[in-house]
Amino acid sequence: MARSIIQRGTIAAKPERYGLSVDGAPLQIWLPVQSKVEVLVFAGIHGEEPDSTVLLSRALRSLAAPSSSCAVIVCANPDGVRLGTRGNASGVDLNRNFPSRNWQPEQVTHNWGIDSGYRVALSPGHKPCSEPETQALMQVVEDLKPEYIVSIHSPLGLIDDPEATDLGRFFSARSGLPRTVLPNENTPGSFGSWSKDIGIATITYELPNRSIWDMLPVHMPILHDLLEHGLEVVGNRHLNREENNAAVTKTGTG
Repeated sequence: MARSIIQRGTIAAKPERYGLSVDGAPLQIWLPVQSKVEVLVFAGIHGEEPDSTVLLSRALRSLAAPSSSCAVIVCANPDGVRLGTRGNASGVDLNRNFPSRNWQPEQVTHNWGIDSGYRVALSPGHKPCSEPETQALMQVVEDLKPEYIVSIHSPLGLIDDPEATDLGRFFSARSGLPRTVLPNENTPGSFGSWSKDIGIATITYELPNRSIWDMLPVHMPILHDLLEHGLEVVGNRHLNREENNAAVTKTGTG
């Protein structure tokens, strides 16, 4: 059951702190009711992708009760989101700082604009897992041992599902985004590369290049259903779809 819209200004449940960022911001996680974590969902590891954080926050704020089986990190890079930078406060791309077998010490670059040929340089860190945000997220994974991990990004508009999971198929069917496998060699030191090394299936939910208001009616209900029902959503692909879409269209305009 979804929380009434008028109550969705705050997150009902209280988070726990799992670490601190470079600038001392608390790294927060919302834990499920049951000790067995089916899915860890996180967003905002790239600070220039705040849409991922907004969508996941809205899904969490829509829950009438804490998730029974999903752990949630609304923002894995709070300094980057606050500063509007892809990397953290030290200029490190956290999604290239994990100790995967393909980690590389060379600087990494990303596009200045979606169709721009200009590139911006960041560091992968002076060594793997050099950053407190990376270390803390790795510890969360080690402690919780989730069956699946969902990492929310933008703006590629696809479902990266290397292990061909039922959950990945569910995301693709509900969102209309194509399901594919991105080459690991293009993302050395990424969370997905590291989680593959340790044997945990990770799905990267890449939001499309659209405004947050265009995306809310499609993607927020999907995330809400996952948080509310856990892996049961895989067996019921239409769970709450009409109810949640109607709820989103009734939200206020800012």
